[in-house]
Amino acid sequence: MDIASIRRDYQRAALDETHVDRDPFVQFRKWMDEALQSQVDEPTAIALATADADGAPSVRMVLLKGIDERGFSFFTDYRSRKGRELTENPRAEFCIHWKELERQVRVAGTVEKLSVLESARYFASRPIESCLGAWASLQSSVLGHRKELEDRLEETRQRFGDKVPHPPHWGGFRILPARIEFWQGRPSRLHDRLCYRRLENRWEVVRLSP
Repeated sequence: MDIASIRRDYQRAALDETHVDRDPFVQFRKWMDEALQSQVDEPTAIALATADADGAPSVRMVLLKGIDERGFSFFTDYRSRKGRELTENPRAEFCIHWKELERQVRVAGTVEKLSVLESARYFASRPIESCLGAWASLQSSVLGHRKELEDRLEETRQRFGDKVPHPPHWGGFRILPARIEFWQGRPSRLHDRLCYRRLENRWEVVRLSP
């Protein structure tokens, strides 16, 4: 198959400065609500990009778990590669893509850890198997074989039963955005791109060339 010949023309909608909210968080929630109502696949999945202290980048898919006036939050093992990189170099960017709506949003900014209380509250809401897994797995470390992980999971199950405490090595990060870009696919690759840029205590909206 010649992948260079694969293409699709986007014609579903348009994005105009006069029709967006001046607050990017309100606009993001509007698009998220439309994605949820449209039942798009994995509507909260984001491609999260980080970099180490030397600037070497890495990217992976994670799930967005919180949106408020401060920023966008997600959770991870602090010992993982992304956890270490966000501690060394507290800046990140993510892209969320709603293919069915021909839309994407990019969010970039600095990063802070969530409080222990915020992380513990979310951890308590997770399915028990996910809670056990957070203790059993040293995320991003090398495994000799899968049975090693399964054995640790069973040991963790025997240790905690159905009352799994919040691990000190696990919690949330919040991206405090300096830039949020909304992208709507348009015909002939002439896409609409509206970028919100933070200017002290207000947001400026500019249109970017596709």
